[in-house]
Amino acid sequence: MRALHIITGLGIGGAEQQLRLLLRNLPTPCDVVTLTNPGAVADGLRTDGVRVTDLGMKGNRDLAALPRLARIIRQGKYDLVHTHLYRACVYGRIAARLAGVRATIATEHSLGRAEIEGRPLTRSTRALYLRTERLGSATVAVSSTVAGRLRDWGVPAARIHLVPNGIDAELFRYDDGARRDTRALMGIPDDAFVVGGVGRLVPGKRFDVLVRAVAALPGARLLLAGDGPERGPLTALAERLGAAGRIRLLGECDGERPGAGPGVPALLSTMDAFVSTSREESFGLAAVEALAAGLPVLYAACPAIEDLPADRSAGATRVTGDAEELTAALRQRMRAGPHRLPPPPAVAHYDIRRSSEHLMDVYERALSGHR
Repeated sequence: MRALHIITGLGIGGAEQQLRLLLRNLPTPCDVVTLTNPGAVADGLRTDGVRVTDLGMKGNRDLAALPRLARIIRQGKYDLVHTHLYRACVYGRIAARLAGVRATIATEHSLGRAEIEGRPLTRSTRALYLRTERLGSATVAVSSTVAGRLRDWGVPAARIHLVPNGIDAELFRYDDGARRDTRALMGIPDDAFVVGGVGRLVPGKRFDVLVRAVAALPGARLLLAGDGPERGPLTALAERLGAAGRIRLLGECDGERPGAGPGVPALLSTMDAFVSTSREESFGLAAVEALAAGLPVLYAACPAIEDLPADRSAGATRVTGDAEELTAALRQRMRAGPHRLPPPPAVAHYDIRRSSEHLMDVYERALSGHR
């Protein structure tokens, strides 16, 4: 079996990093096409030995990209095409049909109640998604929550397959040496209480709530890994609140490029509490990674946690209010002092090897069902 993965872009993000991790565990040769933005994850994939092609798409309505993409699929003689993220799903399904590929799978990474990939859902967005969804063989949901949203949209239940996102838990295991080294590198005292967050700096992540909460806790520090359009406003907010010296926006943290600084696993070892303030999530990968690092997790929305029985995510606490509620919850953590928790059962449940096995089952069913 030869598979081609098509994704909208390959900058650092949850879906992009998940694709790289998945390809490390799939027992079938795979190539990748990115419609645009061949960023740090493209470099990482190439380091892993994956062939990555940049389609050079100029915008959402660059229809000239469609025949180019179909030609790549046809020339590669792929048995299966797997698409990721909205634009790639739309163009990839059409191109796969034009190329006569045997089966087409799409993974829905970012469908929220009112947003998709951080953008408001419109009637035309939904209509185009549903029309092109019919061209594929199956749609993969990364959580039970997303599967329910797809059904509510009108995607037939028989076409939806649940394949949760996965992590490599060993990568995020707490490392006392990494904690000391990273704190020394960043000039953080050993006894400082460090709060952390990871994600794209976009309005839907509500990192302004986290900045306000930490600013109201004298002595607490915040490490925020990620980049995006909200970086400037968040920096200005920290300055207005008089907490700029305690709040650090680190940008993209892949930990692999020379001079890039610590990666997310080292940063999680450095932290004493992890917070996800997102208004909504389709999975909540960063929160699961934090649980794997033994961190107490405060979250506003996380299907990866909420879809499982409560006892499988010990150490995770939901916070639903504003910055004041979050400040109170963090103050309680500060008083308890830094401590690590054993990774809860949810971490093993979301093992990337299980996810790759489930996805291979979807591939085989789609290929065997081809008419």
